[in-house]
Amino acid sequence: MPNLIKLTIPEELSGVRLDKALSELLPDYSRAYLKELIDEGRLSISEGKIKGSLKVKEGMVLEIEIPDPKELDLTPVPMNLDILFEDKDLLVLNKPPGMVVHPAAGNMEGTLVHGLLDHCKDLSNMNGVLRPGIVHRLDKDTSGCLVVAKNNEAHQGLAAQFEQRQIEKIYHCLAWGKWTKGTKKLTGAIGRHPVARKKMTVREGGREALSVVTPLEVFDGVSYLQVQLHTGRTHQIRVHLSHEGHPILGDLQYGKSRNSEKYNFNINRQLLHARILGVTHPITKEKLVLEAPLPEDMEEVLRELRS
Repeated sequence: MPNLIKLTIPEELSGVRLDKALSELLPDYSRAYLKELIDEGRLSISEGKIKGSLKVKEGMVLEIEIPDPKELDLTPVPMNLDILFEDKDLLVLNKPPGMVVHPAAGNMEGTLVHGLLDHCKDLSNMNGVLRPGIVHRLDKDTSGCLVVAKNNEAHQGLAAQFEQRQIEKIYHCLAWGKWTKGTKKLTGAIGRHPVARKKMTVREGGREALSVVTPLEVFDGVSYLQVQLHTGRTHQIRVHLSHEGHPILGDLQYGKSRNSEKYNFNINRQLLHARILGVTHPITKEKLVLEAPLPEDMEEVLRELRS
């Protein structure tokens, strides 16, 4: 039967957002999972109206219902996973383009999670039934380094590093236009587009975002760029580069047609790749720096540009 947990806000959490306070008081559960429980109406509070932005006060009493774990109704699917590192606590893999990370509406089959369930005996369950082991995600058409937690202790440690911005995240991409700005910090705040609700945009009132762009090779009308992420906003690199006038090749959501008058590339996705992931192993405390080689579609475009 569901477990009802009663909590009292201590002095040190007074003034903290409700969802953050809840994750501090219940460290065995991810903030995303706790937010799901709030959205499902499983939380009650002694005062105020429940919303994620509510700031709690000392002495406030919270009661949250933790439902019994649902039996995972996912069938493991054998996949040829490109694993860059693996031990008993975590693995880092090179996600191919075109693969959805976890099941969601419209993509319930053939996801990376299905392959992980076939490969791993155990995965963390802090992120709910449909996202076992998933600490962070990449867009379907973005390739590269992705870390997966095999147990809750590893998941909790990795999630804390992401939240505290201690993870090194370096991406490579091909963008339209001749980048002439050298190494540049892009700081536009990112929020939901006011009209196109599936898109993000640089806007007043958005969330702080920082991307550092360094040109690797500049061609006639196309630039090969490195982007280091210091925050992790939805579609951050795609939005920042588009706002800067250099949308990523193949990104129809934030850019333009896949080709130009000068080039006719054979591409069918945004050419964005999570090249390097630096993380402290949450159990052994060893520093891991993993690098995923560029996928063939990006290599092919680079060969054409260099020729």
